[in-house]
Amino acid sequence: MIIFLIILLAAFIVFLTYNKINKSNDENLKTIKVAEVTHSTFYAPWYVAIEKGYFKEVGLDVELILTSGADNVAAAVLSNDVNIGFAGPESAIYVYNGGEKDYIQAFAGLTKRDGQFIVSRKKIKDFEMTDLENKEVLVGRTGSLN
Repeated sequence: MIIFLIILLAAFIVFLTYNKINKSNDENLKTIKVAEVTHSTFYAPWYVAIEKGYFKEVGLDVELILTSGADNVAAAVLSNDVNIGFAGPESAIYVYNGGEKDYIQAFAGLTKRDGQFIVSRKKIKDFEMTDLENKEVLVGRTGSLN
């Protein structure tokens, strides 16, 4: 049991030393380029992690690139201009249906559901959906599935 604890302690010290070396030397960081189809409030945890340096703590320098349109994100991934693309699953379908031999694959969901926000220039106390009757509402964006 004591040997196990000594080994565990030694591994922990090595881990801390390794992380400290990586934190202090930005030259050792691996750059990951990420194409993002749009800036979204739903990606807030992602932005916070980048700004707080959480990726750098594990040896990654994340370069976030705004790439409007799922088709452009897919093109950036296929051309190796970026390593990862954040876009809807339609981008993989477009590429696959286009007959590409080296098509992209959707492998993760960053957001669980398609979300929408309703915002107003004026504060509306006790808002209800009926408050939108006869109002003009702007939704989605060009090229979106919204």
